[in-house]
Amino acid sequence: MPWSPLRVPPTRDFPTIRRSLLFYKVFAYATGTFLLLVCLEVLLRYAFGSEVVLGGALGPVALVAPEQVRAVGGFNLSIAVLIAHGYLFIAYLISDFVLITVMRYPITRFIAIAAGGVVPTLSFIVEARVKREVRDYLAHREAQAAVASA
Repeated sequence: MPWSPLRVPPTRDFPTIRRSLLFYKVFAYATGTFLLLVCLEVLLRYAFGSEVVLGGALGPVALVAPEQVRAVGGFNLSIAVLIAHGYLFIAYLISDFVLITVMRYPITRFIAIAAGGVVPTLSFIVEARVKREVRDYLAHREAQAAVASA
């Protein structure tokens, strides 16, 4: 295994590890999705000079110049995406920390996983790899325990 725990997690922690992995997976996908939306928002804002407004005077969905958003009214979806991504990234970091703590990985592993939430699409790749490594580790340890108890 490329990343092995500093200390071996006891088998009684395996249910906690599985819950932590699920917690991490949810926020990895959410963060990755919102990071892609942030990239789209940045493209709209800087390439086209527009923000997305919902329910304003121009209709249900409108692209509006940033300085005209208040005049048009409605819900500024562009700002909402930025704020939501910020909160989701914090939750992603927490889920990352919880997972490395219960798996007893080194802090460098936390940094490597956290980088997945910064680069667009990388969180999906990192999530798949982390999920596979943790599941393989748990399966290996459970097989060892079964052989030892037999």
